[in-house]
Amino acid sequence: MKKKKLLSYLLTIFISTSAFSWGFWAHQRINRLAVFTLPPEMTGFYKENIVFITEHATDPDDRRTAVKDEAPKHYIDLDIYGPNAFEVLPKKWKDAVEKYTEDTLQAYGIVPWHINYMRIQLTKAFKEKNVYRILRLSAEIGHYIADSHVPLHTTENYNGQKTNQHGIHGFWESRIPEMLGENFDLFTGKAEYISNPTDYVWETIKQSHACLDSVFGFEKNLNATFPEDRKYSFENRGNAVTKVYSKDYTKKYADMLSNQVDRRMRKSIGSVGNFWYTCWVDAGQPDLSSLLKYKFSEEEIKNIEQEKEEIKKGQVKFVDREK
Repeated sequence: MKKKKLLSYLLTIFISTSAFSWGFWAHQRINRLAVFTLPPEMTGFYKENIVFITEHATDPDDRRTAVKDEAPKHYIDLDIYGPNAFEVLPKKWKDAVEKYTEDTLQAYGIVPWHINYMRIQLTKAFKEKNVYRILRLSAEIGHYIADSHVPLHTTENYNGQKTNQHGIHGFWESRIPEMLGENFDLFTGKAEYISNPTDYVWETIKQSHACLDSVFGFEKNLNATFPEDRKYSFENRGNAVTKVYSKDYTKKYADMLSNQVDRRMRKSIGSVGNFWYTCWVDAGQPDLSSLLKYKFSEEEIKNIEQEKEEIKKGQVKFVDREK
């Protein structure tokens, strides 16, 4: 393979595989803005810790290549279960395992069930007033909830590999928000209590899945009419020159989607706030004002730093460290 073709090939591979989730900017923005949906009884505590909740919004993505069972927590391949997936898939984890086995569920993604597992853990942390776990779990459940709002997290064709649209994953959920996000309308109302969290999660997945026709169809139509030599451009990112979808192509696609990306992002923000609020209510609405001056212990700081090092080495052994 000639040098020029090899470079082009490697850059194409990069654009196809460099993004697996909403992206650094979007995940952090979602968690940060969700704080402002909370009632006064919660706002003070969350604002006090907004930097932590924002910075750790991307921790689950950092673990994807280091933790064996992390990846399935971010998606669900509904196509595998046939055209009536929402009718045949049990909403409760125990029932789903009995019907399909845990190995099968893990193989094709478990995001709806994992969100409810995280909800139970966060409620428990509120009851115990365990600040370390409240913050860790708040940041991370925010990540998984946001992922459940992404259409491409609900299909086996997650990166357009089955329709010759390689790279569409990062295009939809990273390139568009990073380039156009500052102009998104991300205002959402106050957090509301979720009376049936299981149904809520599955309805979110259903709404995300319903967007797929537009996600694939509009990009296919745009690609067929857009000049090939203007589809991509190159940008400096750090010390690397990266091949990206051009600004014109990105803007055209976003316009064709009629603000679909920012609508899903806005819905994500509201849903994260709703879950935090619901966990707090279900825990008995503990007084969070008494936790405002909490400082991480040396052991907790050590755990956080140790996990960072383990992720770098690909050697994470146990993530959810309890006291």
